[in-house]
Amino acid sequence: MAVTFFVPVGSLRAEGPTVLDMEAAVKMGLERNQSLQAVREQVKGREYGTKSARGAFGPSLSSSYGYTRLDERPESRVPTGDPQEPFRTRHGSRDRWELNINIHQPLFTGFNLLSTYEKSKLAHEQSKSQLSRAELELVLEIQTSFLDLLAARESVRVAEDSLTRLNSHLDVSRSFYDVGLVPRQHVLEAKVDVSEAEQELISARNRVDTLESRLNMLLGLPRNMEVVYEGRLEFVPFTLDLDESRDRALQNRPDIFIADKSIQMALQDERITASDMYPHVGATFDVFRRGDDPTVSGSAMEDRSEWRAGVQMQWTLFEWGRTYYAREQARQETRQLVAEYEDLLQNVSFEVKSDYLLIQESRQRIKVARQGLEEAKESYRMAQARYEAQVGTSTQVLDAQANLTAAEARLINAESDFLKAVASIYRAMGEKNISLRAN
Repeated sequence: MAVTFFVPVGSLRAEGPTVLDMEAAVKMGLERNQSLQAVREQVKGREYGTKSARGAFGPSLSSSYGYTRLDERPESRVPTGDPQEPFRTRHGSRDRWELNINIHQPLFTGFNLLSTYEKSKLAHEQSKSQLSRAELELVLEIQTSFLDLLAARESVRVAEDSLTRLNSHLDVSRSFYDVGLVPRQHVLEAKVDVSEAEQELISARNRVDTLESRLNMLLGLPRNMEVVYEGRLEFVPFTLDLDESRDRALQNRPDIFIADKSIQMALQDERITASDMYPHVGATFDVFRRGDDPTVSGSAMEDRSEWRAGVQMQWTLFEWGRTYYAREQARQETRQLVAEYEDLLQNVSFEVKSDYLLIQESRQRIKVARQGLEEAKESYRMAQARYEAQVGTSTQVLDAQANLTAAEARLINAESDFLKAVASIYRAMGEKNISLRAN
């Protein structure tokens, strides 16, 4: 059995204020919303992080340049016949300048560099899914606000109709009172209800203004930009059943992808932590220039330059279990993420089912509310006719009017809840359906 729902539609005007229907509003929000732009910047930053981690595989080039002042000139001792009196001579300068250029190439780091690079790639991929999730949340927020705006406008219409009916009844009551057919109490009761209806209308109009401002904020619009949000409620089908909806959610939800990447990143953290258990091997090449002046051009007693090349291994053999327990901690964090991943799958299935059941409920409420509205209209018509014929009371008219207003409000709420449930289930399925039309 197909599920049907309403969707706002509208046309864009060529001149005057910018006119947006829901689809155009969502598109504009995806382009201009600053919170979404912040997530895009995060994605770009993670991309640079991946490039940075990749650069660690290559050789590093460093240099140093320094000056040392000795307390005295270097001394050389030459043995003589008397061991107590060697021949002493001082040479060179007390000033020593040195320039060093070093190239270091890591050869093996216990898989630290490789794991760090793999983790950075996973973080970049995860950030893309975080962007998709943020887009889904923004789409739902704009759609919900847009639908609330349409419902609020309908509430304004209902409040205006209610006020019109109450003013009409007040006029009839005054006419009857003027000719002595009803007591003054009927007029006072009608005035009280008119006052209440005026307050309801003020509140309804304020809610429209508030929702329009919220949409402007979500769309990232400048304060001086004139925007008109247009739409009406149009009946279209929703054809997915519960199993199809759940399957789409498990396949498309960014949350699931994010959780999976978190597990893979935790596994890389395990390898990074365990890398301290292995030896670290690196090759170095150094070039030195020395001298007794800032030009490091040598001195009378030493060459001005030399170079050295070598391979070095560093291996920490014992640290009282620090590395072992750190690795075990990383493993426990991985197990925690796996458990959270399984819980997320259950929550996703529940969200889809909850939204699907709300669609079914709201659809039935719409049917019942429409029937109730027709009955409330007929009841009000009959109560008004009986009062004008002086066979009914003013209280009956006011009660029938209140029932009619409540019936109209129930229909608006049912339609709004239905649409918001449809928007929510698309978000739960991980799909950006900006128009709410069936895919």
